[in-house]
Amino acid sequence: MDLDPTVIATLVATNVATAAVVYLTCGGSGSGKCNTSIKLSEKKVVDVVKVDDLQSKASAAGNKTVAYCRCWKSKKFPLCDGSHNKHNATTGDNAGPLCFKAE
Repeated sequence: MDLDPTVIATLVATNVATAAVVYLTCGGSGSGKCNTSIKLSEKKVVDVVKVDDLQSKASAAGNKTVAYCRCWKSKKFPLCDGSHNKHNATTGDNAGPLCFKAE
């Protein structure tokens, strides 16, 4: 699967912007931590997904779309399990996943 560099740059920019919003939103609440359960023993949580793997992950999902968690609540992190819905209902937030669609 070949992705245009412009598409990759757009995806990266979207993810960076989302991370900034999450940081700014969570920074003023409680302890200031957004992540309260994922790999807490690690200094920094970093997950790498190869662009070439997106097609196979989408096929495995059966619907050509793979959703990655951005709310830090997913039990399947880094994949989304829909936990943002409960988070949104509880907090009034509007978090949602970062989705990649295989064409």
